[in-house]
Amino acid sequence: MSELSLNDADDALRASNPLVNKLGRFVPLKEEERDALRHLGRNARLHRRGCDLIAEGDKPDSVFLILEGWAFRYKQLADGSRQIMAYLIPGDLCDIRIFMFEEMDHSIGLLSDAKVVKIPAAEMLDLLDRFPRIERALLWATLVDESTLREWLLNVGQRNALQKISHLFCELCVRMSVVNLVDTSETFALPLTQNELADTTGMTSVHVNRSLQTLREDGLVQTGQGKLTILDFERLARIAGFSQTYLHIDGPPVEQKLRARLAQPM
Repeated sequence: MSELSLNDADDALRASNPLVNKLGRFVPLKEEERDALRHLGRNARLHRRGCDLIAEGDKPDSVFLILEGWAFRYKQLADGSRQIMAYLIPGDLCDIRIFMFEEMDHSIGLLSDAKVVKIPAAEMLDLLDRFPRIERALLWATLVDESTLREWLLNVGQRNALQKISHLFCELCVRMSVVNLVDTSETFALPLTQNELADTTGMTSVHVNRSLQTLREDGLVQTGQGKLTILDFERLARIAGFSQTYLHIDGPPVEQKLRARLAQPM
């Protein structure tokens, strides 16, 4: 695992820990809970694009938190062909109880240089024991991960080429906005090659290229320098049949909405 040095006293990074923004969408967090989440970022390390944080067959003993950059889950066949099954963006944890497995059944690699925290199992369990509201927020996040995987399965199996790319771009824009990484021009980092998009959508790189050309020519997106700008989100969403319901980010925190619904008379 390629690793670069990083100043451990990165106060600005801890103060802007994207995990706080993400989990606050699910459960209203108290300041002590926010401080506990920020504290997780104290030992961030910088890793190079292309390396694996952990590989299939390895024994997991920690949880990885992405603070900057992108990671991805994938499985690879003996012939080298690969399926990407999830993108992990800033604020994402790579399975809060992954260390319960005897060995990894998939790999987690990096799509860009990334600041990553390796949280030992004992520290993660202690956090969950001390802060049950954080544990509930992480449970909500896990449920959203599962609903996102269902949407990805639908994307690979049923949507046409243009819809696949459009839907993926809509989802990524929404997810990046949750952690305040989309600017006012709907531009955000997209450190993906056409081959990686192909491995994500089950398409060939040729079909990915053609779909990107169509989206650019139709004035829907701009790409370049590792960034994506969505020029017309509503039209892109219509093409994709995209609804962000499965991401569960609308309105007040999810748990607050659930309690209000349960309080209503039957």
